[in-house]
Amino acid sequence: MKFFAVLALCIVGAIASPLSADQAALVKSTWAQVRNSEVEILAAVFTAYPDIQARFPQFAGKDVASIKDTGAFATHAGRIVGFVSEIIALIGNESNAPAVQTLVGQLAASHKARGISQAQFNEFRAGLVSYVSSNVAWNAAAESAWTAGLDNIFGLLFAAL
Repeated sequence: MKFFAVLALCIVGAIASPLSADQAALVKSTWAQVRNSEVEILAAVFTAYPDIQARFPQFAGKDVASIKDTGAFATHAGRIVGFVSEIIALIGNESNAPAVQTLVGQLAASHKARGISQAQFNEFRAGLVSYVSSNVAWNAAAESAWTAGLDNIFGLLFAAL
């Protein structure tokens, strides 16, 4: 029972600073500019962090350039970016918090079973932010909004891992 109380406190702490309406709008507008670049986003993450690519048996040990034009890669990139899009669509509205918690909890459970570490999630985060910031009009406000939003999501994620 004590564990659940600690977990609840972690979750509340992770969402204690929800994004402002302006921050949520900024995250959504910048994401809208890149969300259809699924293959490029995943290729950038794999290129920056080969250890993440190695966690995908169908892509492990292969040159990113040789796999990024395949159907399997496009399909998987679509799933990953689709998940990010689903979360971003929910931000900025406190009534969506339970849905976000459910989605992030499912992500944590499926990836915990595969042995994915917090460090690898942080690498994915860094690769994602690097791609977004290099492909949209990026400024201090965008950086702040993305940092706050990702801090909230990754706080939930790490509490559930």
